[in-house]
This record gives sequence, C-alpha cells and structure tokens, in this order.
Amino acid sequence: MVHKPLSCSTEEVASAVVDAAFAVHQTLGPGLLESAYEACLAYELERRGHIVAKQVGLPVVYETVRLDLGYRVDLIVDKAVIVEVKSVEALSPVHEAQVLTYLRLSGHRLGFLINFNVALIKQGLRRMIL
Repeated sequence: MVHKPLSCSTEEVASAVVDAAFAVHQTLGPGLLESAYEACLAYELERRGHIVAKQVGLPVVYETVRLDLGYRVDLIVDKAVIVEVKSVEALSPVHEAQVLTYLRLSGHRLGFLINFNVALIKQGLRRMIL
C-alpha cells in the first residue's frame, strides 16, 4: 500500500516523539508502570515546546450514532501524532491493531506504539501510518 507523504510538520512531530522516547527510556530504563512512562513522555514533549493532549476520549461512530465507549488515546502530540504507550514483555499484533484503529477513528494518519519495557528503546518503537 502506497501512502501519501506526511507533511513536514507531522514528520517534525514524529521526530520529536522518538527523541523524547529515547530520553525517557535512557533516564528511567525498563520495568516501570505504563502510567509512569506516559506521564514522563508527556512532560518531556511539553518541555520541548509541544502541545500534548493526554488520555483523549475517542468515540466510535457507527452509522449515524456516536458511541462514547471509554476508548482513550494515551497521547496526541501537536494535534497530529497519536502515541500509545505500553510497558509489556512483548508487543503483540493486538497492540498494533489498537493503534491502527485509533488512527482510523480519530482521522489522524501517524501513530506510534512505544513499549518501554525493553533493553533498547528502538526494539519497542513501532511507527504506523494510515
């Protein structure tokens, strides 16, 4: 599948997300709860001048009905990039499906799935585009 290129501003946000994830992981290492990584990543991005929306409700629209079912996106950075934070032994296909579903439901094109419970953060980074 060929995707339309992302805007330069979205790519800049993506780069900032990856850099911030590296900084958080370098400082904290693996083994903490997801909520700790999420809060620290949000702080790191805000410290760098980005606008970070946390735990954003995401409704499901079925036909003409809007259903608020409790789905929450961990972070949305600069209204452009979705970030789903995990701290698990291994990412699974359902985690990737979750991010892709959040992208479809939100109308955003770029998302990151980041598992902080790894020895090297690059092992826990997944970039996903719709």
